Amino acid sequence: MVDQPVTQVGAVIALAGRRIDAEGADPPRFPLLNVPLVRKRLAEVFAAESMVALVCSAACGADLIALEEAERVGRKRRIVLPFSRERFRVTSVVDRPGEWGLVFDRLVAAADAADDLVVLERGTVGDETAAYAAANEAIIREAQALARSGGTPRRSVAVVVWEGAARAKSDATEDFRRLAAAAGFEARSPCLGDGCQDIGSHRACQPATGASFAIFLPRPSLCTQACMADM
Repeated sequence: MVDQPVTQVGAVIALAGRRIDAEGADPPRFPLLNVPLVRKRLAEVFAAESMVALVCSAACGADLIALEEAERVGRKRRIVLPFSRERFRVTSVVDRPGEWGLVFDRLVAAADAADDLVVLERGTVGDETAAYAAANEAIIREAQALARSGGTPRRSVAVVVWEGAARAKSDATEDFRRLAAAAGFEARSPCLGDGCQDIGSHRACQPATGASFAIFLPRPSLCTQACMADM
C-alpha cells in the first residue's frame, strides 16, 4: 500500500510589519492615509491563503489592521506582546497618528479571554530591542505550534507588511522576515503603497508618497521583492 501525501488545509499566518508613521516621518513608510489600502491587501491575502489562524503582535499599523481583518472573518487570533500590555499600549500603540487605543484594548481583551494572549516580560523594563526580537521568535514558535495542532497539518505562511526596504540600523520587520525564511515559512509581502496594478502573475505597488517600490509574487517558489527608493 502506497502512503498518500498528507493534504494541508488552510494556513496559519505569522505576521509582522510597519507601524503607522510618526508625524513628519522621512522617509515615509506607512502613512495613515494608506490604512484602507493595506486593509484591502491583507483581506485579499488572508482569503487567498484560506487563513485559519493569525499570530502577530498588536502595534498600531500592520498588526492591528491584520487582527481586525481576522476578527471580521471569524478566525483565531493569537497575540504576542514583548512586555506588559500597559507598557506596550503607551510605546507601540497610542504614540502614533490614528485612533488605535480602543482597537488595541478590544482585541487584546478578546485574545486574553480566549487564552490566546502571550506576554513575554510581565511588568519588567528591560531592553526594548531584545524584547522585540524575542517577540518575533515567539510569533514564529506560536504559529508553528498552531500549524501542527488540530490533527490536520496546516501551511505556515509569513506575511511581511512593509515598503520593502530595511532600516540602516536595527529593523524588527526585517529580522522577522529572516526568521520566518529560516524556519521554512512560505513568504508573502503585500506592500504599503497605493497605485497598485496587476501585472501577469504578480502585483506591482508603487507608493504615491514616493517612499519605495515593491513587487511580490504570490507563490512561494517565485516570491521575490524588488525595492527602489525615492521614485
